[in-house]
Amino acid sequence: MEIQLDQFRRFKPAVHKVWLYLSAGFVWFGVGLLLISLAADWLKQAVFSDLTLFVSAGLALAACIYYFGFSKLAKKNINRIGKLKAEKVCFFAFQGWTSYPLVLFMMTLGIYLRTYSPIPKPLLAILYLGIGGGLLTSSLHYFANIVRIHRKIISEKKTS
Repeated sequence: MEIQLDQFRRFKPAVHKVWLYLSAGFVWFGVGLLLISLAADWLKQAVFSDLTLFVSAGLALAACIYYFGFSKLAKKNINRIGKLKAEKVCFFAFQGWTSYPLVLFMMTLGIYLRTYSPIPKPLLAILYLGIGGGLLTSSLHYFANIVRIHRKIISEKKTS
């Protein structure tokens, strides 16, 4: 049995931990940007007098989602990655394994809402702005962590 496991381990896409921070940051940033761009397209259909209301509601929702949800999740992921023992870990560990079903559910729900929902697209844009804005701003935690790591390495090189 051990021999079979060793054969599978050689296919594991192992990377240094800094790549996990970078990939998580880019995935969160990219998905956030995608959701915001979808919302922006839908808001083109809105009457100008409603546009301010929809955008304001989306930004307020984004702030709430960032503060109460995604920023805490990003910090939790950063701490989890930092505590990983091995220097090289599986590339897909940038997100906790328990989060993948939630991501799949959210993607499925998003596709369903985008395709089949009776909710008018300008109203749906509020939700997409909220989630997209929360993801995009929370992605900055990953990039800030990379900067902290880089600064720490530079300061250690200067002292040695």
